[in-house]
Amino acid sequence: MQFVLGIFAAMIITNNASLKEYNTFGMDVKADAVVEWASELELKAVLPELERPILAIGQGSNLLFMDDFHGTVLKSAVQGIDILDITSDYVTVKVGSGIPWDDFVTYCVLKGWWGVENLAAIPGQVGAAAVQNIGAYGAQADQVIDTVIAVSLQDGSVREFTCEECQYAYRQSIFKNELKGQYAISHVIFTLGLKPSPKLGYGNLEHEVSLLGEASPINISKAVRSIRQSKLPDPQVLGNAGSFFMNPTVTRAQYDGLTERYPDMPSYSTPNPDMVKIPAGWLIEKAGWKGRSMGKAAVHDRQALVLVNLGGATGQDIMALAKAVTESVYDMFSINLSMEVNCI
Repeated sequence: MQFVLGIFAAMIITNNASLKEYNTFGMDVKADAVVEWASELELKAVLPELERPILAIGQGSNLLFMDDFHGTVLKSAVQGIDILDITSDYVTVKVGSGIPWDDFVTYCVLKGWWGVENLAAIPGQVGAAAVQNIGAYGAQADQVIDTVIAVSLQDGSVREFTCEECQYAYRQSIFKNELKGQYAISHVIFTLGLKPSPKLGYGNLEHEVSLLGEASPINISKAVRSIRQSKLPDPQVLGNAGSFFMNPTVTRAQYDGLTERYPDMPSYSTPNPDMVKIPAGWLIEKAGWKGRSMGKAAVHDRQALVLVNLGGATGQDIMALAKAVTESVYDMFSINLSMEVNCI
């Protein structure tokens, strides 16, 4: 059943709802109810009536459903991009959490604003980007996030979190840890640059941008899109959640020992000079998993960091493959891979 809640024309509640269109893995599971909310006021009003537990999602681009969800799924439909402040150096904007992330990136690069161009073509919504602290091609969301505005799922109160209070780290935030499941994001405030500040040090990004001309926000975003499209499968064609694993960090001593056996092992520097980040995709490919399948689940043949649903796979199928991959990588390198995807 689907209906529009009487006094709130934007809110939609669907009972016994299929979640197949709400997760990019395409898992054919259900929730007791799905609520699409468009304002803090709407959410606060309906909270007392919602069946618990409550799961707040974006576009489901970082979720793996293992089974039906017996509770309420909240999906933000909060819109709007409002300029709060502008100077000669920066612009501060308040963005609705329900806006698709890539739509926001496109808006920014067309305006000539700097800061999110390296994060083009990442699926999901603005609110989920702030929870996950998305990152790509040398940039992370927390580098431009000023404030996160969230609604308590207990009492509907609204709280503003500074960037520091969000406790951001590599693919981490307070909303994934200490406050997991306690808030739904309504808005994110970003501060973006108005003066050139290109980040081109990742992979072959600088070369791809040079083919397009100057290093402008729009050209950088075009180059990132081109690179991503050449490597990553379209979730509409092949169910996936993008990068399934996080890039592991090891001590420099461990890395030096590994390079004696694997001199071609790539790495990235970290803020801590004693630690080194190693691409998980390289480890998985080296362990022989690129392009391999287990039943209806597979490691993508162009990007080993991505696990895919070949059609009809269950969450258990994907997890069995993930377990086999992590065990192989550990046996070969003594490195533990951590999942980036959230299992529900």
